[in-house]
Amino acid sequence: MRFLTNIKPISNHRLVCTFDNGVEKIADITQYLGAEAFKPLRDLDEFNKVQNKEYYVEWLDGEVDLSADTLWHIGVVLQNV
Repeated sequence: MRFLTNIKPISNHRLVCTFDNGVEKIADITQYLGAEAFKPLRDLDEFNKVQNKEYYVEWLDGEVDLSADTLWHIGVVLQNV
């Protein structure tokens, strides 16, 4: 099971996720915004209030969350340019 050491919201409903093995990935959550639970996150101010709970991230005081494993699987490795 993976866990997150750092999480940072960036533009276009994406998160920069740093995992316990040092890998950084960008996870785009736009695919979830159509689901009823995720609709409040369409507002970027709400999206940017993401909280790192290590094994998952959450918004809206725990009403919406995504696991670290999900973020790992949907994420794309951040390349140093």
